Amino acid sequence: MSLPDSVARRLVDLACLAPSVHNTQPWTWMVDGDRVRLFADRTRQLPVEDPSGRNLVLSCGAALHHFRFAAEALGWHTTVRRLPEAAAPDLLAEVRLERTGPSPTAADDLAVLRRRCTDRRRFTSWPVPDPLLAALADEAAEEGALAEPVVDVVARFRLELLSRRAQSVRDADPLAVREQLSWVRRGGDDGIPRAVLPAETSSADAARRSRFGTGVLDDVRAPVESGDGVIALGGFEDVPEEWLRAGEGLSALWLRATRDGLSVVPLTLPVEVDDVRQELRDAVLGGAFIPHLLVRIGWQAIGRSELPRTPRRPVDDVLIA
Repeated sequence: MSLPDSVARRLVDLACLAPSVHNTQPWTWMVDGDRVRLFADRTRQLPVEDPSGRNLVLSCGAALHHFRFAAEALGWHTTVRRLPEAAAPDLLAEVRLERTGPSPTAADDLAVLRRRCTDRRRFTSWPVPDPLLAALADEAAEEGALAEPVVDVVARFRLELLSRRAQSVRDADPLAVREQLSWVRRGGDDGIPRAVLPAETSSADAARRSRFGTGVLDDVRAPVESGDGVIALGGFEDVPEEWLRAGEGLSALWLRATRDGLSVVPLTLPVEVDDVRQELRDAVLGGAFIPHLLVRIGWQAIGRSELPRTPRRPVDDVLIA
């Protein structure tokens, strides 16, 4: 039985609300009967910042989980084959759908999908309780990712130093800086608009500058501060299947955090710099696993205005029916 075109379009539209590196949206979807296939769009890979494609596959993993989450809400059971064909490395997943019945929480679930966003404004000083961080890590772990809250005081101090070091390394690489800035203020259906970036600060502390330049938000912050909750996501190996799982875990964690009223900001820069990544694994995670990304978690101020949503590509640009 073929998946109705209207259903496929709606599910892909909801899946594409997922976060992606620099909002590149590096995915293509194809409908094949009762199956939907997810492909990496290598034309949207960042060759300087992401030469291995790790961040690209993480982004696609987040979209895959968004797709599954939306499907279950709308009454479709999903069965996933990840990296199903070795000869087709850009084919990341094949999802088979079977009709069941709408979830009783469908309206709330879809609202969470639409409400999720990346809010880079300063968090309040209210700490995120350790049990809540552990619950969020468990959400990611249920998707096959390795996830660990970073709560030890010494580990947090090392993480702050490493995050600043990664920023300094990136600032000294003109090709990487040019590449990331090429995705800012593009004015189309992708990239990062100024409306969601922090405004310029008068502080002389370079660590408080956004990696994407200046925007119009009224506050700026360091990459990691002592009051933030932080969770590391990763795997035992640095391979595409584990990147995909980490992306799915990121989506699951983020949707749960959104439901709980928390704000999430992904931090990939410390993982993009090889020697910093090695120190993250050894000095912060105690060698437990290889980090694929970090997420910063906190509470936004009550009454703070809602952010505009970052743009999304039209369904017709990403779906091959």
